Amino acid sequence: MWFQIALLVIAIVLIVILLLQARGNNPSVFGQAESTFHVRRGVEKLLFRSTIVLTVIFVVVAIANVRFSG
Repeated sequence: MWFQIALLVIAIVLIVILLLQARGNNPSVFGQAESTFHVRRGVEKLLFRSTIVLTVIFVVVAIANVRFSG
């Protein structure tokens, strides 16, 4: 039960972070190829690293949910 609640909360937070990243990158319908090198700084770097950490936590909790669910 607790694993499922944790998965739900982590999934919602991940969705919010991904939407914030997409909004910050000025997405277009057709997608543009960027030919310039881009350095992440400040909030963008925090969101990027948070996405990685939350994804790893999500996978670990999902595996634990399958492993320990009776």
